Amino acid sequence: MESPKCNRIGYAWLGERFGVVTLPYWRESWALVKGTRHLVEKDGRQIEYLPAARDPGDDVFAQLEFALKREGLHLELLRKVMPQLDGEEVARFVRSKPTGRYARVIWWCYEEFARTRLDLPDLEMGGYVDLLDEEIYVAGPVRKVKRQRINVNLLGTPDFSPMVRWNGTGTWNESELRKRCEEIAEEYPPAIFNRAVRYLYAKESKSSHEIERETPDHKRAEKFIGLLEQAWHRSFLKKDPLVELQQAVVDPRYANDGWRSEIDEQVYVGETLGPGHERIHFAAPKPEDLDELMAAFLQTARLITHRRVETDLGIWTTEASRVPTLVAAAVVSFVFDFLHPFSDGNGRIHRFLLHHVLARNEFGPEGIILPVSAVILNRPFEYDQALESFSKPLMELVEYTLDDRQQMTVTNDTVDFYRYIDCTELTRITIDFISETIETELPAELRYLESYDRIRSRMREVVEFPDRHADLLVKLVRQNGGTLSKKKRKLEEFEPLTNEEVATIEQIIREELSEGQTLREDP
Repeated sequence: MESPKCNRIGYAWLGERFGVVTLPYWRESWALVKGTRHLVEKDGRQIEYLPAARDPGDDVFAQLEFALKREGLHLELLRKVMPQLDGEEVARFVRSKPTGRYARVIWWCYEEFARTRLDLPDLEMGGYVDLLDEEIYVAGPVRKVKRQRINVNLLGTPDFSPMVRWNGTGTWNESELRKRCEEIAEEYPPAIFNRAVRYLYAKESKSSHEIERETPDHKRAEKFIGLLEQAWHRSFLKKDPLVELQQAVVDPRYANDGWRSEIDEQVYVGETLGPGHERIHFAAPKPEDLDELMAAFLQTARLITHRRVETDLGIWTTEASRVPTLVAAAVVSFVFDFLHPFSDGNGRIHRFLLHHVLARNEFGPEGIILPVSAVILNRPFEYDQALESFSKPLMELVEYTLDDRQQMTVTNDTVDFYRYIDCTELTRITIDFISETIETELPAELRYLESYDRIRSRMREVVEFPDRHADLLVKLVRQNGGTLSKKKRKLEEFEPLTNEEVATIEQIIREELSEGQTLREDP
């Protein structure tokens, strides 16, 4: 609740002054009537209280300078405020501080968002200044703008750029995680590791579908596995491959031939509370906004990931992105999910893109897939909380109606809400999931395969029977905590076995599996 003892300043003041509504921003400033400076941090947001003397007052440009200096770059608000400013006043302000960093940023923002060129000559002296403070934000590839002598270092473009702040992504070291992943692979014989690769593809497919509470038929599951295998060698950061992917992972009756905008479909995520009653958790962009947003998203995705380029000698090489791979993986996968370009299958493609970025940037041994979805499946509350870091504040601003067929119509202008998504918390949870996968899930799966080989070898000393029957027996014993249930014992596959043979095999499985592996289920 707003306190009578302090006044809004910075971006909050500008939003109120110009009547613009934006998603909540990560930093907020207030000028105290009485008191000294203090900073409050809660739920990833910062609120700074400053002495009264720091209040910029009613000067719009003083408030803009203050906001840029103390609160970072709030692109959504600047996009909405800049067109409301008088161009001559902006030019007059810039002339008063022609080489000032924040004056140059205001000049650049005005020309970008007001789509108007000011009556000012290009700067011809002074060093370049960064648009994003790289101590605060993860920055993207640099585009030098000679007119204002600014390094535009956004993750995307001025019209579409997810944002990630370093402070909030946790403590992590990408090179150490890469190294650990490779060390784990080297700890196992090539034969085991090569089998593990295929096993992990199947497990990832199964876990990803379970997150959506779906069980695909065998044909679609195999298609998804096949596409996961292609993630290392093919680019999916284009429209046609993504459409192909969606058609492979959903029921053909709900497949799209392009983005859902082509069929003018508004989608949302919700839960049914009873007949005719839906609780809406998330509304995707309106169909008329989707084409622009997806084109910008795909451009951004390609900007922040490694890319294959041909040298002057005709040799293809990898040009690395300056964006950390784990950040790029989080941004690409989650932003895709929030744009929700298809009628169905968006969640599975979101997780596929996480793997695709890791593979595209050669994170881990060639061909491997990290079973991240298994970790997500075990931590659903944290996964949902990460999604809600964007969807919950979004839904407080989206206005919509539902008709008697539960079809949604969004009634207000929402496109700008999706342009500059704060992916800080989403990046933190992605890195946390990947770290757990590398340190826990991946070694556990490799140990299981080693254990399984020993189990099968010892089973052959007890009885020789078909591989299919043996595999089924191991699976059922594991699922039942180390014994074969009386009901499953009656299956025709196990009728030829004696009770003594079954008991011996049960004992072998219990001895060879450790660290809770009897509770782990095969893909």
